[in-house]
Amino acid sequence: MPVSIVLVFTAVALAAGTAIAYLIGASAILTFWAVDKAQYMAVLPQRLFSQLDSFAFLAMPLFILAGDLMNRGGVASALIDLSMSVFGRLKGGLGHVNVVTSVFFAGVSGSATADAAALGNSLVPEMERRGYTREYASAITGASSIIGPIIPPSSIMIFYGALMGTNVTALFAAGILPGLLLAAVLMAMNTYFAYRDDHPGGTGMELPSFLPSLIRAVPALMLPLIILGGTLFGFMTPAEAAAVAVLAAILVGLLYGRLTLADLRASLIRTGVMLGGLFILLCAISTFSYIAALLQWPQAIQSLVEGWGLGPLGYLMLINVIFLGAGMAMDVKAAVALFAPIFVPPALAMGADPVHLAVVICFNITTGLLSPPLGAVLLILSTVVKLDYWTLIRATLPFLAAEIMLLIVLTYVPNISLFLPHLLGLN
Repeated sequence: MPVSIVLVFTAVALAAGTAIAYLIGASAILTFWAVDKAQYMAVLPQRLFSQLDSFAFLAMPLFILAGDLMNRGGVASALIDLSMSVFGRLKGGLGHVNVVTSVFFAGVSGSATADAAALGNSLVPEMERRGYTREYASAITGASSIIGPIIPPSSIMIFYGALMGTNVTALFAAGILPGLLLAAVLMAMNTYFAYRDDHPGGTGMELPSFLPSLIRAVPALMLPLIILGGTLFGFMTPAEAAAVAVLAAILVGLLYGRLTLADLRASLIRTGVMLGGLFILLCAISTFSYIAALLQWPQAIQSLVEGWGLGPLGYLMLINVIFLGAGMAMDVKAAVALFAPIFVPPALAMGADPVHLAVVICFNITTGLLSPPLGAVLLILSTVVKLDYWTLIRATLPFLAAEIMLLIVLTYVPNISLFLPHLLGLN
């Protein structure tokens, strides 16, 4: 079977809207036949099971479940009230509240799309009611939602760590400073736009009292402290911390009086559906990675890069371009699973630190969620807030440019990502 038939099949299936897992899996199986490697498929089932047999993967469904339970349990309103009580009195205060709430949400859900949907439903209407344009409120909501997958617990970092054999606890530590730095950059931009466009805020605004808001938010704030304290200081593995997080999420939801048995059942079903789809994707990607290894594609890429004379930093910038493009058009986990096994080994062979590389890739690919034409955060926000898609893209571009600049800084200054892992002896 000629390779051209595989390429034609892949193009037709992609144009027909075939699910990415089926597309990758079928194309990989056809490639085995096309390159006369069909005999190696005899060990494929064993390879698939060994790929899924990773203790780190156990943490992912538990964190997904914990985040969904927290979102259903009334955590959002408690975190928003606390943020408003602290930052609402500043010029452009609700923009700051938006960013800070995303930092808090990062310790709850670890998902950019979940944060964008939650804050799009709650904060965007409130900002519009207080005098912000819908375009600006939606743009800063989308930009700040990218913080979620960077600050732990991050499902994408757990996924990457399990897939590439990188220490998940070290990745959690490495994501803290880049995530906080992103929050600082967005707050600085919000301050600039607040004075340039005379956004509302300042003294005289009706805001929640600080102490009652803090007391109400304490249970929600305990979750990231449990996860980070337990994992970073060695009291718990990420999987154990995730299990504790599920229990804490249930208790917090019951404490707020918002979590019911129906919510628990819905969260379990949603987690099961997401996990099933994820494992199907992993099996397809594992099949693709197997044929890529047999054909020595990573080695070929390394030789090509060395021939170009890019060097380690030049190759990292090339990876940034590839993963940013992938994040624009694909699910982040699918993009990581498809491209990381091919492009990461050459970078490691050239001396890149595995933890720094992981943070750059995770930051990069989540930034792609905010990138036109198919960024998932943009698509979700335009639907949730009922805003024209292209209008939202124009409003988001300044924030996207700032995030790409920060990505370049993180790429060229590894110590930003590696400071905490080194300090804690994790890397």
